[in-house]
Amino acid sequence: MPLTDEMPTAGKIAAAIGLGIVGWIGSELFRPLMPPDTNFGWFNYVNLGLGALCGWRVTGRRLGHGYATGISAGLTGVAALVFWALFFQSLNEMLRLALDRRITGLMTGLTKMFELGADYVVTMLDGTLIGVLLAGGFLVGVISEWVARRWS
Repeated sequence: MPLTDEMPTAGKIAAAIGLGIVGWIGSELFRPLMPPDTNFGWFNYVNLGLGALCGWRVTGRRLGHGYATGISAGLTGVAALVFWALFFQSLNEMLRLALDRRITGLMTGLTKMFELGADYVVTMLDGTLIGVLLAGGFLVGVISEWVARRWS
């Protein structure tokens, strides 16, 4: 990997900001789908940070090769954001259950983590949420590609 892949560019910054916003909005749309007594804590902030990281590392690296590639990069960034958000939120919930002594072993914890992730995926099967994530990935890709071309 060339050293320049790690350098800040306007396209990477635009992708990071855009996917951070998509992560926040997606979190806000996910909240009503969960039970009313759910304690979300840092949920939005974690997903905002994950969105910014995925925008920088996943989407931002693939900019500057045309709008089709930019759109593809934006949608790939959203897919990475959803994957990592599911992973970290499932891990967080599994650790909470382990600290409450409801999970006793490593394999039980890993199994529970995958069960929680699957439950979250089923919960995410909401048309509005999926539409916003896809539209957000598309817009982030187009805008980030435009910014990468404009200020490169």
